[in-house]
Amino acid sequence: MPHGAAQLDHLVVMATTLAQGVAWCEATLGVTPGPGGEHPLMGTHNRLLSIASEHFPDAYLEIIAINSEADEAQRMPRRRWFDMDNEALQARIAQGGPQLTHFVVRVPHITRAVQALSAQGIDRGHAIIASRMTAGGLLQWQISVRDDGQRLFDGCLPTLIEWGEVHPTHNMAPSGVHLQTLHISHPQASALQAAYLSLGFAPTRIEAAPARLGAVLQTPLGIVPLYSS
Repeated sequence: MPHGAAQLDHLVVMATTLAQGVAWCEATLGVTPGPGGEHPLMGTHNRLLSIASEHFPDAYLEIIAINSEADEAQRMPRRRWFDMDNEALQARIAQGGPQLTHFVVRVPHITRAVQALSAQGIDRGHAIIASRMTAGGLLQWQISVRDDGQRLFDGCLPTLIEWGEVHPTHNMAPSGVHLQTLHISHPQASALQAAYLSLGFAPTRIEAAPARLGAVLQTPLGIVPLYSS
């Protein structure tokens, strides 16, 4: 894939319940997240917030939680995306509260992107088709999900997404929150850098250090850094 073909789509903040995620957003970022929806295939639901900026156009923040009221009969027979069924991650969120755990990169051709990672020995998973209805119309997308639900590289290797004709930010009101930087540290930084280059994706910074995602946001409360553990 050519350089520049991919860009940050959204940050993922995992919460034990969606209500806790909303309260975290209000206390941490100073704003109430906008509406989201339900994902019957995964048994999850979310709330969304635009964090678009000059360097990250059309970026948004997803606050996501397992939906305790979801119809299990509609769920795919696999573990949920973003490691949401990982017991250690669940325990960390339950103890420490909602947390930045992952990010998703938008690509123009998800099959080619998955193949580009596969050529480096990285199994990013299958591209599954998903959709949900919104007030602005039907959202449709393809997203890479492994059968085991793993994020890989401690959440530092992005999940891949290819949107249909409508992107969720097209119907999002400005939030007053803007993403300034995205920085990644990981002991396998060189392998991650090669993976990013194959996608044409460039975070603000990547370095060899203990695994951690970091995002700096300009908010109504001032500059707010978010970190994974």
